[in-house]
Amino acid sequence: MIQNASRDVKVRIMNNRMEADAYGEVAIPAEAYWGPQTERSRHLFAIGNECLPDDVIHCFGAQKVAAARANMALGLLPEQLGNAIIAAATEMQQGRFDRQFPVMVWQTGSGTQTNMNANEVIANRANEMLGHALGARKPVHPNDHVNKGQSSNDTFPTIMHISVLRAVFNILVPAGKTLVTSLAKRADEFHHHAKLGMTHLQDALPVTLGMEFRAWQHQVETALERIEKQAQELCELPQGGTASGSGVNGNPEFASLVAKDLSAFVGQPLRASQAPSYLMASHDVFAGLCGSLNTLASALIKTCTDIRLLTSSLGGTPSMTLPDDGLSSSIMPAKRNATVCEAVIQVCMRVIGNSAAVLAANNSSVLQLNTCKPLILNETLNSIYLLADAQKVLARGCIDGLGADRAALGASLAKSPVLGAILGPVIGYDMAARLTRECWDSGIPMRDILERDGILSGAEFDHHLRQALNPDDLDRSKTDADENGDLDADQQGATILQARKAGGGL
Repeated sequence: MIQNASRDVKVRIMNNRMEADAYGEVAIPAEAYWGPQTERSRHLFAIGNECLPDDVIHCFGAQKVAAARANMALGLLPEQLGNAIIAAATEMQQGRFDRQFPVMVWQTGSGTQTNMNANEVIANRANEMLGHALGARKPVHPNDHVNKGQSSNDTFPTIMHISVLRAVFNILVPAGKTLVTSLAKRADEFHHHAKLGMTHLQDALPVTLGMEFRAWQHQVETALERIEKQAQELCELPQGGTASGSGVNGNPEFASLVAKDLSAFVGQPLRASQAPSYLMASHDVFAGLCGSLNTLASALIKTCTDIRLLTSSLGGTPSMTLPDDGLSSSIMPAKRNATVCEAVIQVCMRVIGNSAAVLAANNSSVLQLNTCKPLILNETLNSIYLLADAQKVLARGCIDGLGADRAALGASLAKSPVLGAILGPVIGYDMAARLTRECWDSGIPMRDILERDGILSGAEFDHHLRQALNPDDLDRSKTDADENGDLDADQQGATILQARKAGGGL
């Protein structure tokens, strides 16, 4: 899913063409569709090897299609040229020119070089379709026609909005639903697996394993809902502000036409902003969205950390077993480690780092323009792609394969003195405290002490425990007891836990 790999652009030194613009002649690889602005940028900004993701290029294609259609509808672009631009930009949208974007992330902070890269590629391809050689710069001109009614100041942030919208709703949210579904399924399966809870990393009141899965599910679901809500703010586009938010050289109807056209491509109801200068000068919505991505990262870290603890033997018998993923220690054969959880935690740490970069970049907003747009876009998309992949991997590589031994969980629970806590409302706090201390000192299970002293019968104790864990399931208790073989068919008050005097199984 990660799409921002470097692009290997091979230049044939002995097979160049000479192309001239207002700033002079430039030697460009003969087969390249880009032009002088891109070629100069390729050399000037030779920083690292990280390019913007391919979907950004596809979004540029869609935006240029929408712009050409708007200009044609307004009578500002000749039909022949407009149709050629639309055809070329459509090819860009479809991915034909992904390798024709050699400009790095690290460029002018307005994203001008990527915008010009798109303008030049589309112009050259449109001219080629009209029977002219690459580099002709006519009849279709990259600035006069492809970029008509636009500026990098408003076009690049428009691309930021639509590419992130697509990534959130087409990639991140579906991946999140996959994880939520896996967690919900396991929560249902483990609904009756009673076990010790833990607070302060010490034994605490009993829970069910299903309750733990349900808590993870709700945490992830809530984080995804926040992200979707935050992303909706991106439906407002800055297109139409041209340079500085002034709207100079633009038609008043242009922005609305572009937004309407792009809505189908994005899959969201887009609209032209009434204050495009705000969306060009600052990118608060991206800072807010990254905060929501951080919340999802925190939810995944919590889930993975819990799984690592629950599958370890630190507390005696593990609550769950890890799936056998075929990976093992380099020295200990067949050893199972929480490999997927560790990978996902690292992803989440990267996401938190990306968010810090976006926040710092948003703080660089000065007067009419934020000049860290490529960084903000790249890090936001990187976080979305990583979190999407991580959720799918966590679901299929870990959650779906976790195992649990209900009897073993019940045996550990039956021996714990903390069971006395659920009897406070029945026998009083002081007696519950005394019995709990006796459990600690003697090692005798709480249920056995209660029966021995005639305080509660085993069935009464089981009923109270069952009610504490799953009060809505009392009507099914008899069936559960029959399945476990713990109680006779005519006994009432059956429970999911039957702490036997010997063995303490479920």
